[in-house]
Amino acid sequence: MRTIDDEIKSRFKSEQHRALINLKFTANWLANLQNNYMNEYDLSMAQFNILRILRGAKEFISVNTVKERMIEKSPNTTRLMDKLLEKELIERIRCEEDRRVVYVKISQGGLNLLAKIDETFEDTFFSAKCLSNDEAKQLNYLLDKLRS
Repeated sequence: MRTIDDEIKSRFKSEQHRALINLKFTANWLANLQNNYMNEYDLSMAQFNILRILRGAKEFISVNTVKERMIEKSPNTTRLMDKLLEKELIERIRCEEDRRVVYVKISQGGLNLLAKIDETFEDTFFSAKCLSNDEAKQLNYLLDKLRS
């Protein structure tokens, strides 16, 4: 196992500093893996996130609700949804009372694509070889603690 010290050839003034850099480095490493994985499906991670939000909603929800629920906030969420609409992965309707309000819902094509992605997504990033269930639980606890 390579350590963060090996990866970036650096020394740290404290374990907290090392943990912060390690967290940022690992987040970037995971993002690169995910982006490469999503390229196979012609999706960005932000588009994937939108599809997962819509799958969870199970009905039309406002674009603003999608924006609020996104893991990584994006100023171009509307443009991302336009691309998903072009690919027929989502459906869109305007509110009849207020034409400025737009509602979106995942289409059957979007559900089918997510089902295909779900078959290998988690295994691609967290196999049993990498983290045990107990280690993943501990990591989740520590990440939650860090944000509190």
